[in-house]
Amino acid sequence: MLSLSRGAGAARIPWAPGAPGCSQLPRTAAPAEGTNASSRLCFALVLVLLTLTPGVDSSWWYIGALGARVICDNIPGLVNKQRQLCQRYPDTMQSVGEGAKEWIRECQHQFRHHRWNCSTLDRDHTVFGRVMLRSSREAAFVYAISSAGVVYAITRACSQGELKACSCDPLKRGRSKDERGDFDWGGCSDNIHYGIKFAKAFVDAKEKKVKDARALMNLHNNRCGRTAVKRFLKLECKCHGVSGSCTLRTCWLAMSDFRKTGDYLRKKYNGAIQVTMNQDGTGFTVANKNFRKPTKTDLVYFENSPDYCVMDKSAGSLGTAGRVCHKLSRGTDGCEVMCCGRGYDTTRVTRITKCECKFHWCCAVRCKECEDTVDVHTCKAPKRAEWLDQT
Repeated sequence: MLSLSRGAGAARIPWAPGAPGCSQLPRTAAPAEGTNASSRLCFALVLVLLTLTPGVDSSWWYIGALGARVICDNIPGLVNKQRQLCQRYPDTMQSVGEGAKEWIRECQHQFRHHRWNCSTLDRDHTVFGRVMLRSSREAAFVYAISSAGVVYAITRACSQGELKACSCDPLKRGRSKDERGDFDWGGCSDNIHYGIKFAKAFVDAKEKKVKDARALMNLHNNRCGRTAVKRFLKLECKCHGVSGSCTLRTCWLAMSDFRKTGDYLRKKYNGAIQVTMNQDGTGFTVANKNFRKPTKTDLVYFENSPDYCVMDKSAGSLGTAGRVCHKLSRGTDGCEVMCCGRGYDTTRVTRITKCECKFHWCCAVRCKECEDTVDVHTCKAPKRAEWLDQT
């Protein structure tokens, strides 16, 4: 039987019509009532920790906040297989940590003009807080781009010779051909196969320990992220011959900039498909029969997103009060949309920027400092009564 909740307070995930109902089961059983003083003390301590900690699972995403201090036993939220991989491949974990920083930056870039802007919480083991409890489009995107980030970081580290377990792609040897003709494999082709293999083993380990609907959703979106990186492999070549005539070519496969993967997954977010679980709990059915069935490259989600307009602790929404908006824009960064109709405040600020830069031989660029006065618009906070309704 599949559990339908993830963490305390999680909303029920919809099932297909006619599917058998399932009770909400916790991920781990509660401790048995102790029979001696030691067990009673332990039980009391667990209750205190549960009271102080929000009902959100810790995540391997937190590795990015640890930097060079990755100690496998101290990373919260790892399951046994993840901890074993961490202990066996400590150099790879450094790459995973660097990759976590990169994909979080990319997530924040992609949503910088939206109400939900991929905000992270400082010193929080869940990284994103309760917003990831909801099986929403945003959760689908985060799981996809985090999985992609691991593939990208590990593959890059392999090619740069930073990892003991891998190097350049060993399969790219001998001769091959493309639309321009024959070429010889040479240089260092990015070992995307190793990156995908390790990312699948590490990232998917937690979801494979449970058999709930959210785990299946996460596994699907994780795979979308991994394959997105592979989609943007490009063939790079160096020409050999008289005066660069390119009669002979040496080529290798290289990953494109991670921004391309981010842009691609952002489009997949826009076209994400809302689904329900099928009756036997092994796959998905579209929630709206007028929409097409999801493919392996589509992001899927169960629940509609909150509007993210006001702070809502239960939903993990930080609200948009104080967010900068653009007065003349009609898009998601415009004040009307960003501020949810609450209006905005205008502040005149003076900015100092470098201008009239000139190159001086050799070798310096000297600039003047120029003052520029601009109006900055920020969203008004909601009325107090409206805010209290959400907290």
